Amino acid sequence: MFWKSAPTVSTDKKKIDDLLSRSVAEVIPSKEGLKKELLSGRRLRIYIGTDATGTSLHLGHATNYMILERLRRLGHEVIFLIGDFTSRIGDPTDKSDAARKQLTRDEVVRNTQTWIKQVEPVIDVRSRENPVKILYNDVWLSKLTFEDVINIASHFTVQHMLERDMFEKRLNENKPLYLHELFYPLMQGYDSVAMDVDVEMCGNDQKFNALAGRTLLRRMKDKEKFVFITTLLENPKTGEKMMSKSLGTGVFLDASAEDMYGGIMAQPDENMQQLFVDCTWLELPEIEKILTGRPIDVKKRLAYEITAIYHGKDIAEKAHQNFDNTFSKGGFSEDIKTIEVHGDYSLVDVLLEQGLVSSRGEFNRLEKAGAIKITEVDMTPATPVPTSVPSKATVIRVGKHRFIRILHN
Repeated sequence: MFWKSAPTVSTDKKKIDDLLSRSVAEVIPSKEGLKKELLSGRRLRIYIGTDATGTSLHLGHATNYMILERLRRLGHEVIFLIGDFTSRIGDPTDKSDAARKQLTRDEVVRNTQTWIKQVEPVIDVRSRENPVKILYNDVWLSKLTFEDVINIASHFTVQHMLERDMFEKRLNENKPLYLHELFYPLMQGYDSVAMDVDVEMCGNDQKFNALAGRTLLRRMKDKEKFVFITTLLENPKTGEKMMSKSLGTGVFLDASAEDMYGGIMAQPDENMQQLFVDCTWLELPEIEKILTGRPIDVKKRLAYEITAIYHGKDIAEKAHQNFDNTFSKGGFSEDIKTIEVHGDYSLVDVLLEQGLVSSRGEFNRLEKAGAIKITEVDMTPATPVPTSVPSKATVIRVGKHRFIRILHN
């Protein structure tokens, strides 16, 4: 399952101190113990698991992958585990009264088809010296017999399972708790046994499952495992998650450069510090210096740094310029959609067909509020809003964020 070659492990104290000084919420049994192991020169086997519940990964996942990459660069064996089997059980979620939807094998495969490409900007999956290992837990979990499952379950009590906050909450609120949901921590826990890992990285929402793996590894292999819990991207004022794969919210790794840049700019000011620390490669002293600037400049720098990681510096700079043109200077992006129309064509029909308005009623409301702007290429305003598409090349702005360029032939 694993390559035999083992690169030299770095014990660079500064790099290890830097790694453990950012994006770390908790280490079990202790951060000091993990630091000692990292300084020992022993090559550790470290993994992060992600369930394939959606086609897109977000910046919250990227936090973990960036730490994993730092550990890979130190010479440790790192594993990117795709939970293609556990996705089909469905991890219980405290955001829903019911069990999470169980996915089919085909749905899981479709969800993961683009994942590797999404994480390549932050994990060197093509490294020859120390490649990231990409594994799927269907390989071992699908082969477990019923006897195996009973044996795994024998290491836990019902009381232990019910200690999970979301299980206890459901029972207290007299909401259904399905039997198959109790198997999820067992199966995720068994991943640690199957891979014989030294460290598992996860967010705080996966702490219970990671500790289940620590229990199984100790009882089935007499081996201790560190649980490295990373910080969740949460708004410091409201406590709400900035990113959620299951809810489809946040800044996603497969977003276009403009959408990624704009998504960062749309974040509340109070989120800037954590996003800098958890989602960029910048050193902490430089981040502290940047944060002393004007909030708008700080946010633009953050949006640039993150977009540059996933799209490159040149494209990130273009996204920055387009954002400035669109939102700061009243202009528009150079990359807006362009269409051609022929003959006398109703403006409202064009906007309806292109999805810039949802109905004639919305068009009328926006027009009345002055939110539909028709601008010549030389940016000279043309008012009032005509019924038909203008006879020359025109950019239409609907509200603040919707643009289209129309060529009339």
